[in-house]
Amino acid sequence: MHNILQKYHETPLLVKIIIAIVAGTLIGMVASPVVVRAMNTFCSLFNQLLGFMIPLIIVGLVTPAIARVGKDAGRLLGLTVLIAYVFTVLSGLFAYGCSVRLFPLLVDGSAVDMLKSGGSSFAPYFTVGIPPIMDVMTALVGSFVLGLGIGAFNAVYIRNFFDELELIVTSTISVLVVPLLPLFIFGLFMDMAAAGKVGPVLLAFVKVIIVIFIMTLVLLVLQYCVAGIVTGRNPFRMLARMMPAYFTALGTSSSAATIPVTLKQAKTNGVRGEIAGFVIPLCATIHLSGSTLKITSCAIALMMIQGLHIGFLPMFGFVLMLGVTMVAAPGVPGGAIMAALGVLESLLGFDASQQAMMITLYIAMDSFGTACNVTGDGAIAVIMDRLTGKAPVGDGHS
Repeated sequence: MHNILQKYHETPLLVKIIIAIVAGTLIGMVASPVVVRAMNTFCSLFNQLLGFMIPLIIVGLVTPAIARVGKDAGRLLGLTVLIAYVFTVLSGLFAYGCSVRLFPLLVDGSAVDMLKSGGSSFAPYFTVGIPPIMDVMTALVGSFVLGLGIGAFNAVYIRNFFDELELIVTSTISVLVVPLLPLFIFGLFMDMAAAGKVGPVLLAFVKVIIVIFIMTLVLLVLQYCVAGIVTGRNPFRMLARMMPAYFTALGTSSSAATIPVTLKQAKTNGVRGEIAGFVIPLCATIHLSGSTLKITSCAIALMMIQGLHIGFLPMFGFVLMLGVTMVAAPGVPGGAIMAALGVLESLLGFDASQQAMMITLYIAMDSFGTACNVTGDGAIAVIMDRLTGKAPVGDGHS
């Protein structure tokens, strides 16, 4: 039993979620209503836990992240943060523009009607309410105010408190929330299979994932074209030199683990060592263009699948807030989507089941989102090198 638990713990989260989707779908087709209702009871309890955790995740992660960025007022830091934020917001707007044009071609209208109306309902046996300690918008605004205040006044004791709270929240995500996610997703797909809804959802998911992967590649080309305009260099050669970092991130799904490779490849693009040594590790934390593209696109796809209205102004506000929240993405599997749950709830009205679908879609694409993030870091490093020094001669190092 111990060996089984150890092997389960060592299994990548993506594999667990794939197993949960397949098993939930197959079992849901033949399970009795008693089993489905029992599983829905667990899902209801997890919904309540997730709703309780979201404000804590925001306060515990966003506050110390903003405090860390805000405590230094150097020009280099400020300029890097600004460029990273602009890149992140533009990636969200790019995702919006592509998604509202492409996804209607992928989502079958009859499937949307079926999801909105068809299927049986398997109510949980009981529910337990776990009210959050504050609402999501209060947590977001409070985090910004506290984070900026801690950075501005160097409030050491309060910073230490929030650093410890960050550790507690991150540990809770790693030890409790993430391990239970596959079981929660298993229950969701069991319920959809029992209600006859799973087919349209899975088909739409596969199409969306393929399109989003292509969008991340196009985004990288656009980012390096911007870098090429700023530096007067060939964007495709610069992008080609960053491919070792791209494939390393593709294999590790970790921006932090890819930092040494990203640093090396940035230097081959002619970035000075001191600039690369500052920009690359910082951008591994604050620049998440690929993650923002994925979350924005997945949110739009899910809203289309469920037949919900998608307006530009709500999505624009969502992207602006998401760009800030991504700074708080913790170093745990699916950390970016965990940090974004509060924004999804407060600005788009996503409930716990929709958030779980978002987590499923996001983690299914985790590796190439991370690869897009770290490769884009190289473009920011090239731009920063040009803005803070002399124009490079030629096209960088071979």
